[in-house]
Amino acid sequence: MNSNTPNVPALIPVQDVARMAEAVAKSGLFGMTKPEQAMSLMLIAQAEGTHPALAARDYHIIQGKPALKADAMLARFQQAGGKVEWTCMTDDKVAGKFSHPQGGSVEIDWDMERAKAAELGGKGMWKKYPRQMLRARVISEGIRTVYPGVVIGVYTPEEVQDFDDRPARNMGAAQTVEDQPKAEAKTAAPRQTGNVGEKEQRLRDMSKKIQDDLAAAGNLETLNSVWADYADGLDEIKEFKKAVHDHLEKHYQARLAFFAQAPVDESATTEAAKEGE
Repeated sequence: MNSNTPNVPALIPVQDVARMAEAVAKSGLFGMTKPEQAMSLMLIAQAEGTHPALAARDYHIIQGKPALKADAMLARFQQAGGKVEWTCMTDDKVAGKFSHPQGGSVEIDWDMERAKAAELGGKGMWKKYPRQMLRARVISEGIRTVYPGVVIGVYTPEEVQDFDDRPARNMGAAQTVEDQPKAEAKTAAPRQTGNVGEKEQRLRDMSKKIQDDLAAAGNLETLNSVWADYADGLDEIKEFKKAVHDHLEKHYQARLAFFAQAPVDESATTEAAKEGE
């Protein structure tokens, strides 16, 4: 075999992957209780060039969602050329500098004050293992900021456990009400958007969508467009929970810094100029 040939594992037939998925589901390990869950992750692993069985090692299924373990996430980042330098590692604060040749560098920190502001610090695992929970948050945010390609669409188990999965309440069918004359009021009524719990869930979903879209932005123009498109939503998030808004803004600023440092692709610029002629 040529020494330059990449070490890619042989393709495993789908029927063999299905048998592996059955065995993993029956074992009850890794949080995968259904063959379909294991099968889906194993096929993704094979598409990424790794053995399907490694999906069981790297992933957990939590609350029905696939979660990539923080150590596996960091390993993928380092295998792709990324580096991390830990600058603080205590039960009160974890910080690290993340860098990648294609994504620049950024320092990310999480402390218990920030976790409590995001209503995370009072939960069970945060009380028992604060340093590990903070470390997982730093790993996820740092990698998403400088090289999001290795974590597209997945979160760490620690993040998934913190998701608010309360189902939306059925409010019944809408009723049409005729307009009534409005009485003059001495003071403007406060804006209301329904049940507080439902609003919080909606804003949590919106926050995750904004962060994913910022991470997926491939250039400065797209990044600024995403931030502008969510202007109204960001104002509502800031009004409801400023700590979450500040986190999104910090992520946006980090991506801005990355694109400001990124070298210009002259070939792409030339091609674009030719298309415009």
